[in-house]
Amino acid sequence: MSTLRMAAVAAEFGRDLDEDFATVERLIDQARGAGVRLLALPEACLGGYLLSLADDVELDAGPPALAVDGPEIRRLSALAGEMTVIAGYCEADGDTRYNSVVCVNGDGVLGNHRKVHQPLSEDASYTSGDRFHAFDTPVGRIGMMICYDKAFPESARALALDGAQIGVCVSAWPAARTLAAADPAQDRWKRRFDLFDRARALENQIVWLSANQAGTFGSLRFVGSAKVVDPGGEILADTGVPAGLAVAELDVREALETARRSMGHLRDRRPETYTPAGAVSA
Repeated sequence: MSTLRMAAVAAEFGRDLDEDFATVERLIDQARGAGVRLLALPEACLGGYLLSLADDVELDAGPPALAVDGPEIRRLSALAGEMTVIAGYCEADGDTRYNSVVCVNGDGVLGNHRKVHQPLSEDASYTSGDRFHAFDTPVGRIGMMICYDKAFPESARALALDGAQIGVCVSAWPAARTLAAADPAQDRWKRRFDLFDRARALENQIVWLSANQAGTFGSLRFVGSAKVVDPGGEILADTGVPAGLAVAELDVREALETARRSMGHLRDRRPETYTPAGAVSA
């Protein structure tokens, strides 16, 4: 059996790319020292997220737009080296901007995902992606999504059906905007964040890494709570609200085989029954 040591990050990032890369380098060094081979950094960790998701708040120019084949992603790749590193950024495709996440190692880009589901006013800053797909890496077959994507069961299911063994969701998930809890650990949006992580792992019987921003940015207060979840929906490591590194070690192939041995959620699907009466199947 071959085990994989993996980690998900909760950390604070802002607009200054040099400061962000200094934080990324520190976290990669910390993870490398702990023997981590797969590291998930948060959504928008290269350049920061939006200042607010409210329509009535004035925004700045937004995060710097980076090309997936540009110097910044090559810099990330060089820092990753032998590790597989996943990080969120604002992707430039001509004049179009996407909220994206990239997977790299020292050899270059292994995969890229553009956020499909956009909450509240995010669509004023980004164009929506249009697909979910898994891809092969040295540490296994991975499927990626971003933040609000995980609120939709179809997102993770599409990745699992494409053979993903490990689902990685990077987020800039804030605390509730109304009726906010004094203690972020008791915040209702944090509870939803944690429930989605466990449900997506369990229903698809895959390993799940969840990275998130921590601290504050603009009007947003993030809930942290980076974690590693096993295919049974059990949390193996969790940072809680503060910044930190959630590290866990697991034999991924064995864990998936064990979870799916008797009750295989993908195997036992009945897709012909899922279209509501009178609806046109997509």
